[in-house]
Amino acid sequence: MIEWLWLAPLLPLLGFLILALAGEKLPRSAVAWVGVGSVGLSAILAALVGAAFLADAQQPYRLVLGSWMVIGDLSLPFGFYLDALSVTMLFVVTGIGFLIHLYSADFMADDVSYARFFAYMNLFVGAMLVLVLADNLVMLYLGWEGVGLGSYLLIGFWYENPDNGYAARKAFVMTRIGDTSLAIGLFLLFTQLHTLDIQSVLRVSGQWQEGSWLPVAASALLLGGAVGKSAQLPLQTWLPDAMAGPTPVSALIHAATMVTAGVYLIARMHDLFILAPAVQHAVALVGTITLLIAGCSALVQTDIKRILAYSTISQIGYMFLALGVGAWSAAIFHLMTHAFFKALLFLAAGAVIFCFHHEHNIFRMGGLRKAMPIAFWSFMIGSAALAALPLTSGYYSKHDILLETFAVSPGLWAAACLGALITGIYSFRLVFVVFFGPERHEVEQGIGWRMALPLVVLSALALLGGLLRIPLDSVFPETIQTHKGCDAVCGLTIAAPVVGLAIAALFYLIGTFSAQRLVSSRWMQGLQRWWFSGWGLDSLYNAVLIRPFKAIARLNKNDMVDAGYAAIARRSLNLHYLASASQIGRLRWYAASMGWGAVLIIVIGLLS
Repeated sequence: MIEWLWLAPLLPLLGFLILALAGEKLPRSAVAWVGVGSVGLSAILAALVGAAFLADAQQPYRLVLGSWMVIGDLSLPFGFYLDALSVTMLFVVTGIGFLIHLYSADFMADDVSYARFFAYMNLFVGAMLVLVLADNLVMLYLGWEGVGLGSYLLIGFWYENPDNGYAARKAFVMTRIGDTSLAIGLFLLFTQLHTLDIQSVLRVSGQWQEGSWLPVAASALLLGGAVGKSAQLPLQTWLPDAMAGPTPVSALIHAATMVTAGVYLIARMHDLFILAPAVQHAVALVGTITLLIAGCSALVQTDIKRILAYSTISQIGYMFLALGVGAWSAAIFHLMTHAFFKALLFLAAGAVIFCFHHEHNIFRMGGLRKAMPIAFWSFMIGSAALAALPLTSGYYSKHDILLETFAVSPGLWAAACLGALITGIYSFRLVFVVFFGPERHEVEQGIGWRMALPLVVLSALALLGGLLRIPLDSVFPETIQTHKGCDAVCGLTIAAPVVGLAIAALFYLIGTFSAQRLVSSRWMQGLQRWWFSGWGLDSLYNAVLIRPFKAIARLNKNDMVDAGYAAIARRSLNLHYLASASQIGRLRWYAASMGWGAVLIIVIGLLS
């Protein structure tokens, strides 16, 4: 069964080709069958391949379909590599991707570009599968860039609105910064190791001395690529604006595909990062700082999707923290559980938006728990898992990360616990504002089964997904000892999100304290605006990078080089006029000029 692995990425890509070439001619029902069905078949195949792999002693499997390119020392096949890590990613991408596609069949039913939407979605899923299954870094980079293209097309799907086009360009440009870093890292690895086969790179690079410049430089460049795709500091500002795309797009980007690519890259190249302790520590610091600043920004947002966007940045920060302290398995475990509850939250948010005439402001909602019971319970379960309340899937994965972090750095553990408290506050602030309190508007329409079924399935996974942990011992080394026992450390780790829930209840459910009164002072209002704007990073980049670049471009518009080229063009034009003036169309003048020319040549010859 494993030898059919190549069909997993091929099926969505075939769906993309069919819809891109003939989608406008197909009826909507056929478009849905192709778009949803191709990913559904890929998910079934992934389940069969994964089951066969797990039943076969989890031995890594490599499938080579043929030669891609051979240039000098570089030989690249079309090859796929299956191990416990890629199996986990295969389950996440196809399983969550199928549920989001099924949901989209109803959510986008009235859109005039129905076929184009599913074509882009299929391309996105197919590219992500190429990325996670590639057995060499160039194939991985092909999928990496395919995901970038898909994100640009989907974020700017409603391109008639200029703001959506700007958000798509912003995501494309900012992630290209990281992609450039990754490409340079691949060039460095090839020049030093003469191979880009992932397993060969990890094996040969093991001969490098720990802490030497080669592993440090290579891993730092790969980290640059990872922070771009996974929206970590300092390249995280594109992700909140990516909410311009349809809600299923947001769910796909945040839960199953694009933002997890950077986490996967670092996990896949973990042996290289182990040889660069300074860079690995930088991964932990980047994750810790990012999870805190994103959590603070989520506290003050009013757009339902932007709250979830900042929560994604924060949760990816936890994964980076885990990777940085060597908790490799815990990072991938949290990647999987995060896919469950974040897809659930986005799709539940989409249901609210769908039934509320595309309203996004949470303070214009309220009292929806009775009118929208499926969305309400989905939000309750998803928020509980996001906050890592006990007995949810998020609890098991985040608890592992926090305890393994404490074993390495109590300081980072304390910061991560503070982040967990903040997560509890903003998660249930969202729930209490939207689903409790007075009902502000009447819900005029409901959701169909194709939107309801994914919510039910994802709710079950968000609750029970912690039991689905795939053993990753064959991929990652055991580098740290997890903090054992249930002492004060364990108690504080568990209590942090519960305290956050209690604070949110006091402010937004019971009403013991007033959030408006809390931010009534001038300095608190300034802090709120600062957090609301994403800590002013967009303004900083605009002042330091964008405006100076535009000014230089304006100055360069009429520079001396252009003036020189313009002068050459004018001289050529004048000479053309002189040459054309001699062409008068009179044969006698032509004959006379030829005769006088011949006489002149003879005279010159005689005189010389």
